[in-house]
Amino acid sequence: MSYIRHIYFHISLDAGRGFVVKFSVMSSANPPLPGLQAATSSGASGAASPTFSPLYQQIKKLIMQSLQSGQWRPGDLIPSEMELAARFGVSQGTVRKAIDELAAENLVVRRQGRGTFVATHREARSQFRFLRLKPDVGEAHYPDNVIIEARRVRAPADIARQLDLKTGDSMIFLKRMQSFDGAPTILEELWLPGANFKGLSLERLLEYKGPMYALLETEFGMQMLRATESIRAVAADKETAAMLRVPLHSPLLSVHRVSYTYDDKAVEVRRSFYVTNGHHYHNDLS
Repeated sequence: MSYIRHIYFHISLDAGRGFVVKFSVMSSANPPLPGLQAATSSGASGAASPTFSPLYQQIKKLIMQSLQSGQWRPGDLIPSEMELAARFGVSQGTVRKAIDELAAENLVVRRQGRGTFVATHREARSQFRFLRLKPDVGEAHYPDNVIIEARRVRAPADIARQLDLKTGDSMIFLKRMQSFDGAPTILEELWLPGANFKGLSLERLLEYKGPMYALLETEFGMQMLRATESIRAVAADKETAAMLRVPLHSPLLSVHRVSYTYDDKAVEVRRSFYVTNGHHYHNDLS
């Protein structure tokens, strides 16, 4: 098969940089169809046609825009590869490669014979993505949660800096205990930006017993896509030891987490203390 390449130049004048030249290369074997142009120019973000990246990366970006805008919500079945290929004017192989990357990043989930679904924190498999504490013996299971404290506060300087907020901005502060088989195991403090969770009542938090990320996703459409954690060994102080029911100065695992949603926006700071008398921190590296 012969290919004819077309190079399109776009020249614009930028006040700060003078003339700006952008170009795109197209092949006659896979010409730009209206589906891709329409999806790019009138999609969720209204962004201009992406350039300087592989075609499957452009399709991945367009699919992510639909996820972020809420066009496909957590748990929803997204269109088939054939439908997406027709929409964007590309091959199914290109769409498949884009979805493969989204699946590897835990943004979508493939289900044999059923299709591809938007990932959700409500599924058991997703809950353990962010809970890395595993039992030394037996199968992993999700802990019981009890909210000890829930209130609206002003952002301390160190928390505000990590969430790209201003010191004194409104925040929701939570302290909760997670227990396995009745034994207190994880004591943690969470800070959430008040502006992102305006309708989150303290009463709702106090009555909720399930995974926190599932609540934030279900009621606010907020998905945690990734997190960074810093881990160190510490000795339990008097208050922490009493709450976790361990002797004073017992060794604990201190875990500091910052969680991110779309556009790599930080939306949660979490500080936890883990009791590891019957558990260990497990992580898969690749």
